[in-house]
Amino acid sequence: MSFTRADRLHVYIAVLSLAAVGIALISQHVFEMQPCAWCVLQRMAFVALAVVCLLGVLLRRVPVLTRVISFIALLLAGSGVVAAFYQHNVASKMLTCAQTFADRFVSASKLDGILPDVFAIQATCADSAVDLLGYRYELWSLALFSLLSLFALVALLSRND
Repeated sequence: MSFTRADRLHVYIAVLSLAAVGIALISQHVFEMQPCAWCVLQRMAFVALAVVCLLGVLLRRVPVLTRVISFIALLLAGSGVVAAFYQHNVASKMLTCAQTFADRFVSASKLDGILPDVFAIQATCADSAVDLLGYRYELWSLALFSLLSLFALVALLSRND
């Protein structure tokens, strides 16, 4: 069985999501750009997107699961859009991210304790407001989540071709 359009889109989503996390980790550990709670929440969404889409590729022989995976990917990418938008318009203007949804979610997940180099909150929202090539970091994330949402939507609406 060959790869369908949805399968290829799921692979693209997974690769781009993992690349985004890789770039974030390089920014953090090489260039000392420490993540806030909203940054970490977006990392979690990218990782979840990659896992879900790779699972979709593995289960591609079941067409209904391909649609379910595409729908879940659309929801995850959409949540990333919301998180990046909120970070840019609200959280980056706050002195602290403590007790925000992102802070509570990351803490409740326990991933910050399991993989602190990836998921630990290291900065306040105001401190993590930095530019990359002239644009705020969260705007890059917003653009990528938007693109991934589009890919997920196309995968969801694709026929099995």
